[in-house]
Amino acid sequence: MNSLSSNPSVHGRTPPTPIPVGIVGGSGYTGRELARLLHAHPGVTLEWTTSRGEAGQPSPVSGLAYTAPDPDRYPDVSVVFLCLPHGEARAWVEAHGAAGPRIIDLTADHRPGSGRADDAVFGLNEWNRAAIRDAHLVANPGCYPTGVLLALLPLVQAGAVDTSRLVNIQAASGVSGAGRAARVDLLFGEVAENFRAYGWGNGHRHLLEMRALLPGVDLLFQPHLLPVTRGILETITLPLAPGWSAEGILEAWRRRYGAEPVLRVRPQGLPALAEVIHTDCLILGAVDVAGTRTPVATLGVALDNLGKGAAGQAVQNLNAFYDWPTGLGVRMP
Repeated sequence: MNSLSSNPSVHGRTPPTPIPVGIVGGSGYTGRELARLLHAHPGVTLEWTTSRGEAGQPSPVSGLAYTAPDPDRYPDVSVVFLCLPHGEARAWVEAHGAAGPRIIDLTADHRPGSGRADDAVFGLNEWNRAAIRDAHLVANPGCYPTGVLLALLPLVQAGAVDTSRLVNIQAASGVSGAGRAARVDLLFGEVAENFRAYGWGNGHRHLLEMRALLPGVDLLFQPHLLPVTRGILETITLPLAPGWSAEGILEAWRRRYGAEPVLRVRPQGLPALAEVIHTDCLILGAVDVAGTRTPVATLGVALDNLGKGAAGQAVQNLNAFYDWPTGLGVRMP
């Protein structure tokens, strides 16, 4: 169910009557960000947001009090968003997902490479919107793969990539990407004035997702932790096929994404983190590289890991369910 489809209209219809939605696991960073977007979305009413550890306490963004998970309330909504720790969404779907509300899973449990991808439609919105529209279960993409896939898929499709050579992806994320659970290595004193790699050795779990959608492309993915709260900056060293340059890359992106409201292509240079934080947009850039024996371009991708990398894309997938405009309820720069 994860083959990529052609891209339908981005405009859709306007919502007639708000639909009820709920969030399971709403007290983490992603759940809070999603509640903020849904609370302001003209097409929905946020009925409840659950939290085991903070039940009864008010949400800082929605005005609702967190409730304990209650299966009796799940059928009261049309769409459920799962913002659970990785590994817990699978059990939730097995217990409650066969009937009832449609599901957007923001965990890794049903993404490509998980072993359960056939149960869900992959929610890379700009590439799979038609399939999302009719899905019961959508697997929201990971934050790092969102940037990598949106950058590379059009270029692989157009023949711009020399697949006999390695694609090197250096990526850096703010600390909110690691979640809200207390960890010593994420304390302020450990992160501030520091910059470090993690998940080294090409073993990060997001590679499963990237490889599933980019078969035949040799990927080296090295993530880093930035001393900032949010945002992702990815720098990709791309081996070029003969005849390709940065200008051809920019044109391929413009052809594929020209009508997409949340994707921007810089006419020159590479994007910066400050351009995207607290938005649901993603910015692409490409430049030629001089002084190499074989042709290479550098690609830049900037997105907010909590925005387009998580909650913003989930809202786009909600919009696809109802054929609403893909940019409805998302934040633009």
